Formats: sequence, structure tokens, C-alpha cells
Amino acid sequence: MTTPLDPRHLHSLTTLARAIGGCLILAALLLGCSAPKPDLVAPRALVAPYGTGAGEVLWAVLPLRNESGTTLVDSQATTDKLIAAAEQVRGVRVIPLNRVLQAMAALKTPVVGSPADARRLAEALGVDAVVTGSITAYDPYTPSLGLALALFGDPGSRGTTDLASPGPQTLSTRTTEGLARRGIGPTPLSTASALFDGKSHETQMQVRQFAMGRSEDTTALAWRRYLASSELFGEFAAYQILDDLLRAEWLRTGTAPVE
Repeated sequence: MTTPLDPRHLHSLTTLARAIGGCLILAALLLGCSAPKPDLVAPRALVAPYGTGAGEVLWAVLPLRNESGTTLVDSQATTDKLIAAAEQVRGVRVIPLNRVLQAMAALKTPVVGSPADARRLAEALGVDAVVTGSITAYDPYTPSLGLALALFGDPGSRGTTDLASPGPQTLSTRTTEGLARRGIGPTPLSTASALFDGKSHETQMQVRQFAMGRSEDTTALAWRRYLASSELFGEFAAYQILDDLLRAEWLRTGTAPVE
């Protein structure tokens, strides 16, 4: 015959169980707080295929033309993102956009619409190369962004030039005679074009790689935050199209890209 449990013993067992449960919860919290955080990962850097013995190559990024068929896109903001990405390329320096706009005004070239315009600006600014391009597609809701770039420059140039800003009078009186001496030809050294579609798995994989070292995986969206914001997606697209352009330059110079 089973002896009934004393209510006092039952109360003691219940209290003990609650105490053990509380200790287990506290231990779990302490272990969670003391768990080591993941190591920091540096984002992948873009590297230019130029020897730096004579210094970094100097680029000028020209304002992007809007050929997307929509007025929703902000060409100036997209150009700024492209310049910001180019400034982080190892082996390349980029002159400020205001200097480019000043030169365009002095040369009475409101829009760079031909290779001749690009070459005139390269000579006037005293840079080794200019990056010109256009926005070919834009949808802030997908998001998607199409970009096309062309790099004009001296294929043998590897040095930097004087960063002092030339005056408007100097810019307006310069001629294209200097182009022959610099060797800047009528065709681009390299080109790149792509449509980055946020619904595409290929683009999503590129975004995920871009986000490594740039976003915290502990956040709710993690790397997908670059797909949730057209502004952040624009930063990714500027980086990725420059990566494509530099890969074309690595191929042109006959060297293997740095991964």
C-alpha cells in the first residue's frame, strides 16, 4: 500500500524544482553572455592591376548619364556612390567630383557624350584615366540597377600627376595636342556593363559576398538589408560594376585578378 506524500514534503520538492530550474536558466544566460563573439571579417577590397613603383594611377569619374528611361533615378547620388567605391580601390586615386564639374564647365561640356569629350577632360584634368558611363536601368522597388562603364586612359601610364587644381582659364585654353603625347586613344581601355536585379539569385549571391565584413549577421536582415534599401543596393552595384571593370583591366594587362 502506497503511503500518501506529506504535503510539507510535496511543497519542499516543488520549491527545490523551481530553484533548480532557476539555476539552469541563470547558467544558460551566463553562458550565452560569455560566449565568444565571431571574429571580425574584413570586406573584400578591390585592387587595380597597376604597378605602384611610380605611384598610384589617378582617375577622374565623370557624372553618369541617365539612360534608364525613368526620372526616378538620382544620377548625382549614383555617381557619388561610384566615386566612393573607386576611392577604395587599391592602387588608384580619384579626384573630387567638383573638380570634374569645374573642368566640364570650363570646357563648355555639360554632358560627356562621346569618347572625344572624355579624352578632352582627361587631358584638361591631367589624370591618367577617366571613367565615363551611364545608368541603363533602374527600379527602386525590386531593387534593380543597370550600369555601363568605360575606362579611357593611357595604357602605359602608371604614375600620378599634380593634384593642384588648374584654373578655368588654363582648362579652356588647353588643346587636344597633349593627348597624342599622353597616348590616350579614341577607344576605351576596358568596359563593363551589367544589370543587377535584386530578384536574381546571382545578384543575391554577389550581395551576400559584398556584405561580408560590412554588415552584422546578428541583425534581423543581415546581408539582406542591401536588398531592402535602394540606397544600400546602389552602394553594392557601384562596387560590383567597378569590380567587373577592374577584372577587364586585369585581363587587358595580362595578369591574374587578386581575389
